[in-house]
Amino acid sequence: MKRFIHHICIQTNDYAASKNFYETLGFTLAKESQGFHSRDYNSWLKMDHFYIELQTAKQGELLRDFSKHSAGPVHFCLYIEDLQKEVARLQVLGLPFAKKNGQVLYDVEGSHLAKVVAPEGTIIELRDSF
Repeated sequence: MKRFIHHICIQTNDYAASKNFYETLGFTLAKESQGFHSRDYNSWLKMDHFYIELQTAKQGELLRDFSKHSAGPVHFCLYIEDLQKEVARLQVLGLPFAKKNGQVLYDVEGSHLAKVVAPEGTIIELRDSF
């Protein structure tokens, strides 16, 4: 039986900013639904065979801020072939990076990584190897 990760679901209070952020990372809009189960938007953003289901809160609900100190998923990772070039591109576009010891790009066990922070607080790790 074939199994693979299909998608993650990310909720946001600022749909336009989050959608733009993920499109800047290389995701494309596959489907956008308005008024989906009392949400303003429920959309599918695609990168290869991986999707993000991006949705707003239900009507009248305000989502709490993301915290890496909560149980459950803390980040997801994208493999980037030319990581230095991609980090430079994203910095020019003004995307916010989480820094480690003042560095945006750093080494971890023989690979390079950087972490960019989405408008809703999701951390996206960018790596050139594992």
